[in-house]
Amino acid sequence: MRTIVRLLLRLLFRFRAFNKSVLTTPGPVLLIPNHVSWIDWLFLLVCLDNDWRFVTSSTAAQTSWLHRNLMINRHTFPIDTNSPYAVKRMAEFLQSGGRLVLFAEGRLSRTGTLMKLFEGTGFLLFKTRAKVITCYLRGAQRLAYSPHPGWKKCFPPVSAHFGAALTPPHLEHLSTAQARIQTTNWLRNAMVQQQFKVEMEFGPQNALAAIAETARQRPKQIILEDATRQKLTYRRLLVGVDVLSRQWRTSLSQCGERVGVLLPNINAMPVVILSLWQLGKVPAILNFSTGMATMLACVELAGLKQIITSRAFLEWTKLKIEPLVEAGIQVIYLEDVRARVTWAQKFFTLLRHLLIPQSARRTPKAGDDPAVVLFTSGSEGVPKGVELSHTNILANIRQMLAIADMQDVDRMFNAMPLFHSFGLTVGTLLPLVRGMYVFVYPSPLHYRVVPTAFYDTDCTIFLSTNTFLNGYARKAHPYDFRSMRYMFAAAEKLQESTAHTWSQRFGVRILEGYGATECSPCICVNTPLSPKYGSVGRLMPGMECKLEPVEGVEDGGRLFVRGPNIMRGYLNTDANAQFKALGGWYDTGDIVNVDTDGCVYIRGRLKRFAKVSGEMVSLTAVEEALAGAFPQYGLRCQVAVVAQPDEHKGETLIAITNEPRLQLDAIRAAIKAKGLTNLCAPREVKVVREIPKLGTGKINHRELAKMI
Repeated sequence: MRTIVRLLLRLLFRFRAFNKSVLTTPGPVLLIPNHVSWIDWLFLLVCLDNDWRFVTSSTAAQTSWLHRNLMINRHTFPIDTNSPYAVKRMAEFLQSGGRLVLFAEGRLSRTGTLMKLFEGTGFLLFKTRAKVITCYLRGAQRLAYSPHPGWKKCFPPVSAHFGAALTPPHLEHLSTAQARIQTTNWLRNAMVQQQFKVEMEFGPQNALAAIAETARQRPKQIILEDATRQKLTYRRLLVGVDVLSRQWRTSLSQCGERVGVLLPNINAMPVVILSLWQLGKVPAILNFSTGMATMLACVELAGLKQIITSRAFLEWTKLKIEPLVEAGIQVIYLEDVRARVTWAQKFFTLLRHLLIPQSARRTPKAGDDPAVVLFTSGSEGVPKGVELSHTNILANIRQMLAIADMQDVDRMFNAMPLFHSFGLTVGTLLPLVRGMYVFVYPSPLHYRVVPTAFYDTDCTIFLSTNTFLNGYARKAHPYDFRSMRYMFAAAEKLQESTAHTWSQRFGVRILEGYGATECSPCICVNTPLSPKYGSVGRLMPGMECKLEPVEGVEDGGRLFVRGPNIMRGYLNTDANAQFKALGGWYDTGDIVNVDTDGCVYIRGRLKRFAKVSGEMVSLTAVEEALAGAFPQYGLRCQVAVVAQPDEHKGETLIAITNEPRLQLDAIRAAIKAKGLTNLCAPREVKVVREIPKLGTGKINHRELAKMI
């Protein structure tokens, strides 16, 4: 009978199981899979020996004749889920050498992804020391029998991926309650790691192929919209990519591998990036907010010969590109390219996609090939050119999807510019790979318009930075963010006053993350499943870290990280040599500490520490203490802190503000109220008209130092 069922699953679902040999592990052992459909047990049953037992609810089994026969038989281990002795019965069975299959989520997933695990599983592992085999049922969330609100089909491909047999950590030194929690967290991390590892091994190996695979499932789904309210379905997106890539074959024949892209957040931006990938080119996305001198330096660094832009964009930004032309750079305007496209080309391309949709998946790029060149913000020095591969970008996308329950029905709002890795990877490519609608807005600085656009588009996920969030809070109506499910903030330190304002006024919990362009960008992030206010969350799956001691800092160290999302390298020769010498590790330059739960706390950049009277003082911590400390001057009041040499104390702190009424005594009082030492108090206050910012919202400390 089992052979017949296995054959049917193979025919209907193309079912395959991987690493089945681990299922011979002797008891006590727990097999813990994700739980996304009513027939998950069937895919597991055909892989297991007869002595394996499925833990089922005896209460649920009494609801009907069918439930009784399915849930109480020789393959099941019925328990009363309301009884305090249920775990004891399972523990006795395991300690006698038994082997159990347990759906640790305790219910079917309502999101299509891993939900919370009940701590009873952690208690069971702590008491029995049973080994654990995790299982990731890939594709089962698409079964028609799944309760999540996303799209489904009757016979999607399903595979079972069994992890290695793991031994729970020894936590005898902890109380039972603490050990239960930590063992449950360990188990969830193992399941997340298993999902990420499987997706990286069995999923598409480049970003274009990943998007095309999702598009093949939902070709008519509206996936992209911009401020002009032009909507693109997956099919229109890939047809546009195909048409444009054919135009590039003649326009970009002599440009080399890299092509400059100078565009805002409009539909054409991702279409251009994907079309360059299809042609085997590498887009170098230029930051138009840095000024022409910096842009020219980036162009020279990347060796660009041609730049793709738009006349409408140049007119909108008043950007003068004559210096680029004078430097010998060929400027290609999208309006001219669009005028060359005939209706016949569009028609036959559409016809080809209707008849042979797989053609969109063909791409000359492999996973380790370069995908994009981005430039660091340059807040403290000259921007560096960062080369990210397709594997880097896909790894970061899959890391995010493994820990955050983003759903098919979610709607992303992205006002973060695509020259910023946060806006590119998380704000645009992630929803295109996942199959979520994304609205791209051209500027995060439109503080009154952005909240209204978010409200009008019924979006559920929002990306921003601390600076921009303060701007929106000043202008938004309290109801504008009614549909918000996730608010991710990164790129700069989230200030306590900002989090409090959004919580009180809009009822929104801000999930702070941390990353770097070199890491594609996400390193850590808080999620609703494991939030810890004040921290930037736990490391992404597949990543590891180490802390190196820093003189004068006792409760932290310099953070180094390693993982599949770490860049291929820098374009800058000296910086790249330093990176390669680290053997795969990336030096973040940040001082952090990590608590017992693995949550990371950022103390500040090493360059943003001052040595005052022999003590290390974090300028970031001082700025955070002053943020929101002067409500009488409104949300617009900002204070930045810089260090200047001092012949007596080594260095001294100077406060710079855009509020002329702010006095030094008030600043010192705010420092004292936050419990900081007198060494953290600025000795001088200077007033400027505006605190200089980068296009990503960060304070431009290099420009600030020049101003004073």
